[in-house]
Amino acid sequence: MNQKQKVIRHLKEFGSITPLEAMNDYSIMRLTSRICELKDEGYIIKSELVSGVNKFKEKVTFSKYTLVDAEEKENN
Repeated sequence: MNQKQKVIRHLKEFGSITPLEAMNDYSIMRLTSRICELKDEGYIIKSELVSGVNKFKEKVTFSKYTLVDAEEKENN
């Protein structure tokens, strides 16, 4: 299974994926590149910026990606 297949499977199973999840779960270091490739293949994936705190108690912002299904696309 290649990285794009792993990302799509994760999105379908869990609803969303973050760079940290991609790194920890699948050793994918360039999630944004995989997302761009999937979008080029026709998948509709939305991103939102999420704020959190890192292990040093510093505020960080990162992207959270969600697969848009056909029904949601039609309703928007």
